[in-house]
Amino acid sequence: MLRASTHQLEAGMATKGTGRNANIVLTYTAVALILPCWGEYQQKMYATVADQHEIKIAGTESEIPMISEQNSQTPAPTTRVVVDRFNEAFNRHDADALATLLTDDTVFEDTAPAPDGQRIEGKAAVVAFWRAWFTHNPDSKFEAEDVIVSGDRAVVLWVYHKLRNGQPWHLRGVDVFTVRDGKVAAKLAYVKG
Repeated sequence: MLRASTHQLEAGMATKGTGRNANIVLTYTAVALILPCWGEYQQKMYATVADQHEIKIAGTESEIPMISEQNSQTPAPTTRVVVDRFNEAFNRHDADALATLLTDDTVFEDTAPAPDGQRIEGKAAVVAFWRAWFTHNPDSKFEAEDVIVSGDRAVVLWVYHKLRNGQPWHLRGVDVFTVRDGKVAAKLAYVKG
């Protein structure tokens, strides 16, 4: 049925003219061009699916490696999950929980002193900084207004609330996170004003 040669299809187009018949001829032409490749396409698709699931393709010489959820490593949490866990631990003032969420070579850039802030490197130094900060700011709380994630990076728009001289006070800012292997590798803080 689809064994017409390109020459026959071209001749059919010439005699049939335009409109509905021309559309049919063009459809047959497309099928005639695609059909010879269809078997190869199907084999590639089956191989792709087999790579992702526990499937053995009949007639293959070697077994395709199987992926098993029981044998696979637990994937690292997503950037969003890591940042959310970090912010929750921060608002609990839980320095020990924060330590579990940091890479050994983590970097924290504080908003003070102006103009560039203090840069603290390494998990032990960063945790020590926050432990002291929590002691000096026991009523502090960060409210995430928005979290924007792109791959291993996240931007958190926040409002910092606390009492200052017995009065409610707040400051707006942004944290730029880098997450690596399910842990915070960098947290760079910026404030308005």
